[in-house]
Amino acid sequence: MQPSNVPTQEQRYVTDKHINYSHNQHTQSIPYNPESPLNTTQTTMPIVSTAFHNSKSSIRHYRRHSRCLSAAATTNTATATNNNKPCPTTTLLHLDHHHVLHPYTSMTHPLPTVPVTSAQGVHFTLSNGTRIIDGMSSWWAALHGYRHPKLDEAIRRQVTECMSHVMFGGLTHRTAVLLACRLLEMVNNDMDAESNDDDDDDNQCLERMANLSINGHHNHDHHFTKVFLSDSGSIAIEVAMKMAIQYWFTVLGGNSSKTKFVSLRNGYHGDTFGAMSICDPVNGMHSMFDGILAKQWFVPSPVGCREEDGVETIRQLEQVLTCHSKEIAAVVMEPIVQGAGGMKFYHPSVLRKARELCDEYNVLLIFDEIATGFGRTGAMFAGWHDEESYRPWSSLLHECTDSDTPRRGGHTNAEKAKSIVYPDIVCLGKALTGGYVTMGATLTTSKVAHGISDQGGPFMHGPTFMANPLACSVALASLKLMRTSPWEERVNHVREQLVKNFSPLAQLSSVREVRVLGAIGVCELKESLSRDQMETVQRTLVNEGVWLRPFGKLLYTMPPFNCEELEDEHLRKIGKAMYIVASDL
Repeated sequence: MQPSNVPTQEQRYVTDKHINYSHNQHTQSIPYNPESPLNTTQTTMPIVSTAFHNSKSSIRHYRRHSRCLSAAATTNTATATNNNKPCPTTTLLHLDHHHVLHPYTSMTHPLPTVPVTSAQGVHFTLSNGTRIIDGMSSWWAALHGYRHPKLDEAIRRQVTECMSHVMFGGLTHRTAVLLACRLLEMVNNDMDAESNDDDDDDNQCLERMANLSINGHHNHDHHFTKVFLSDSGSIAIEVAMKMAIQYWFTVLGGNSSKTKFVSLRNGYHGDTFGAMSICDPVNGMHSMFDGILAKQWFVPSPVGCREEDGVETIRQLEQVLTCHSKEIAAVVMEPIVQGAGGMKFYHPSVLRKARELCDEYNVLLIFDEIATGFGRTGAMFAGWHDEESYRPWSSLLHECTDSDTPRRGGHTNAEKAKSIVYPDIVCLGKALTGGYVTMGATLTTSKVAHGISDQGGPFMHGPTFMANPLACSVALASLKLMRTSPWEERVNHVREQLVKNFSPLAQLSSVREVRVLGAIGVCELKESLSRDQMETVQRTLVNEGVWLRPFGKLLYTMPPFNCEELEDEHLRKIGKAMYIVASDL
């Protein structure tokens, strides 16, 4: 029976061959459904606090509660000391609003924040006890979900049995060496790295790598042999750029003019200064810094997901390299998926032709796999895609990329090696540690390493928390989960469910395109969301039991695809929540 405090609902339905959606026009609460496998113990799901929806209302709220907050602060100090009880949520939100800065939001009039107390599996638990589905994997990172026992245990053992941190200058430790070896096996697509054998122990991995190092055997020209473990994805990009510049500086005898980079329009590579310089200078997030960032070369990104959509990109890339290769150190690309620059997909042929051009014009190639690495796109790394594995779905191109397109059976390692496009430098991050600890990695080849240091010169970078043992240990546990879990089956299933549940969005007048690749689902709107619309959309999504972080014209999801607790109903609920907010725009 419906609770008395729930308003009468007006229902409207949209039907297509895939799914039916029920649109709840009321955003104050969601009726408790005892039949739903996702129900909580509450009869309604309260909306996120409206106390901070705009500056005027927030000021009234703070004045109204100022005496209460002052008293609470005094009381809570004693309470926290004596009883170890948390401060009230209102106090935390007040302090958060006034003193804590959040990503990409105003320093004085920030958007509302949602207080989370815990996370488990695919859910966040809010301070009021409500559970909501995490549709973002905390910005691509938590691919196994939250509080995974294997990852928790790796952190616990590292802290209790070894150490939480030691400097990496002049020192080393087993977890860093082992992580470097595991990454090299995985990124090089070596036979043993593909083993699903849970008994493939760490000592065997170290022995394999030692033998490989002694024998000097390489599977291909761009075999990775060196790993730089840093503290974030953005720093991994900085390290890659410095490697490229220092390589040419040394190889050309200190007289190198090869200090520039080529990147794609709509690209995003991070928020540090070097990384910002290779992000889109017009459509990106850093245009205000244009006057002080290094000037780089840009070519248009592919206009769609088909092979022919990348022809102009390659034509202009060749033109830039023909005219300016003596100035260019490297081409930098997000393979297959351009993330924060618009969640755009493009065909793997672009990568192959970029590799050929870089070889022809004596320029290095850098892949930014920070967002796409570790299975998100349907391949372990996006640069591994070929025509067989690359399976985008678009509401604009059903006939070209239909989800029912037949697939050939699994590739052998020899077949994979032939189709993989290997860069000279690859950057990893985000999902590297399963979303537990910040970490980045930059991998490169012996060619680059010898070019930089054969004359005795050191590579000039060294973060304080380089190769942090906690990060290394949980990264090793995350990589083992990828080796031993059926992650490819899970990604394919998530893809099918995203196509099924996102298809109805394409019928809405506010939507330009719906597209899916691997465990990435994107709804591109015709118009960008205003600040007020963003606030309303975020609140409605939470009320629908889903956490997403829209930006610009994009509503998108990248759920924790390798989490055993992820169910079809969760993906259906994400699709429904998107439909509700898009239909009101």
